[in-house]
Amino acid sequence: MAAPQNPVGWFEIPARDLARAKAFYEHVLGLELALNELGPLKMAWFPMHRDAPGATGTLVQGAGFEPSHAGTLVYLQVADIEATLQRVQLKGGKTLQPKTNLGQYGFIAHFEDSEGNRVALHAMT
Repeated sequence: MAAPQNPVGWFEIPARDLARAKAFYEHVLGLELALNELGPLKMAWFPMHRDAPGATGTLVQGAGFEPSHAGTLVYLQVADIEATLQRVQLKGGKTLQPKTNLGQYGFIAHFEDSEGNRVALHAMT
């Protein structure tokens, strides 16, 4: 019997301007994203740690990938939601939902990124 695992393995966040989106997320999350191209798609991959829990993904620019507030909502795990929202603002993003207490499930917030996507944050404190 296979070991249980979380069902989400990958996410893609659309970008109109990949360089701008890459700079935004690197500043906001304090991470380095790796540039890649797969056929006609330009991508900036979030770091991946194969033996760590959770999913990873990419920023993607190409036909059929349009930034939006509608549809699937990706939650990014952070240590400090308020500090992260401050960095969002510094890079031109907007807070859509401030830090909200979910009791035993921690805290969440929503923001608009540099491309016009609605993205969420999650932290336990």
